[in-house]
Amino acid sequence: MNIAAYPKYDSYQDVKISWCEELPSHWTTQPIRNLFTESRRKNGAGKNKDYLSLMANRGIIPYSEKGDVGNKMPADLSGCKLVDVDDFVLNSMNFGIGSFGVSSLKGVCSSVYVILKANNPASIRYYERIFQHPQFQTFSQSLGNGILAHRCAIGWDELKNSHFPVPPVEEIQAIAAFLDGKCTTIDEAVRIKEEQIRLLAERRQILIQQAVIRGLNPDAPMKDSGIDWIGQIPAHWVARRNFALFRETKNAGNAGLPVLSVSIHSGVSKEELSEEENIRSIIKIEDRSSYKEVLPGDIAYNMMRAWQGGIGAVHTHGMVSPAYVVARPIVDLVADYFELLYRTPAFIRQMDASSKGITDFRKRLYWDDFRDCLTIVPPKAEQEEIIRYSSDISAKFHHAISLKESQITALREYKTSLINAAVTGKIKVL
Repeated sequence: MNIAAYPKYDSYQDVKISWCEELPSHWTTQPIRNLFTESRRKNGAGKNKDYLSLMANRGIIPYSEKGDVGNKMPADLSGCKLVDVDDFVLNSMNFGIGSFGVSSLKGVCSSVYVILKANNPASIRYYERIFQHPQFQTFSQSLGNGILAHRCAIGWDELKNSHFPVPPVEEIQAIAAFLDGKCTTIDEAVRIKEEQIRLLAERRQILIQQAVIRGLNPDAPMKDSGIDWIGQIPAHWVARRNFALFRETKNAGNAGLPVLSVSIHSGVSKEELSEEENIRSIIKIEDRSSYKEVLPGDIAYNMMRAWQGGIGAVHTHGMVSPAYVVARPIVDLVADYFELLYRTPAFIRQMDASSKGITDFRKRLYWDDFRDCLTIVPPKAEQEEIIRYSSDISAKFHHAISLKESQITALREYKTSLINAAVTGKIKVL
């Protein structure tokens, strides 16, 4: 993966393009208005019902595939713009975050989108790569109007006088074919590594769950736990309801303590989040009078998110929202073990079943329901062993996943560099 290994053209010329310093000597430049024609054709009586969405880095897709993001489909499609195959479509408001692409579909789209038709349709894939060029993106954002660079309004009037490189037709087609082949190979390599990451994370979770529920000794005698969601457990472990292990505490915090959060992904935070990390931090700072004190070793959970895994062990003396429940151990136990246990899919299902509410976003797990949940309890020494084992497993898998993520980053950077070099003639592909 070395751009320098590709051949270069024999000679280059300086060009008057603000985002590109030089091009091969036999290439020319043209304003975009000479390469594209804007189309403003409307759907008229609304006969075309195939509404298309434009998604950042996904291009034009059927509205049915966009999911619950972006704008809603208008009830009246008569004012929508018509889209043909090979039209270049861009969202003028989101151009800076990759909201553009060549359409492979016919249909209609939002009237605020810009539809461009290439005067030479065979060149459309090449020019799509130009639009993706980071330096062109940076330049084009300077043309727009808006407070945020990536949210500037950039339409046809802003773009049409900008210049693009124009290689000979046979080179345009060769560059497009070269990049299609290389990018497909790179994208497949990225997909494989992303799948490997998913499998590594899944394997890590399986090993930890196995240790948490079955222990570390595969030869240990087993018994029926009496809990449907657990099944068998080591014979010397016990099953208890949470009220035998914890008591709810509602001690008030004080202004000098950090406000901690409970994440469905990472449990209880170890420090207060900054304003940039938590938009609600201003509210927390202004009114802490009803916040609850938490101590290291406590278990805290978000009543409204417990059924999604919003529960964890406390490691920092601090306080939490009044919407959280604080469970303080009344026996000698390792809170980190119970965090792992309570975040297993089986226990989350039990908390979900114990939560009260008509719909998911209104569900709440009150203390009186959590206290009746069944919990398995290994001896404390085994709880500590399981935590050490889980930490070792997590560290090993984290290292393996980090390597894969670094490889993905390198592949994507190489892909970007290859595209940038090819479309501006820094490498010769024909």
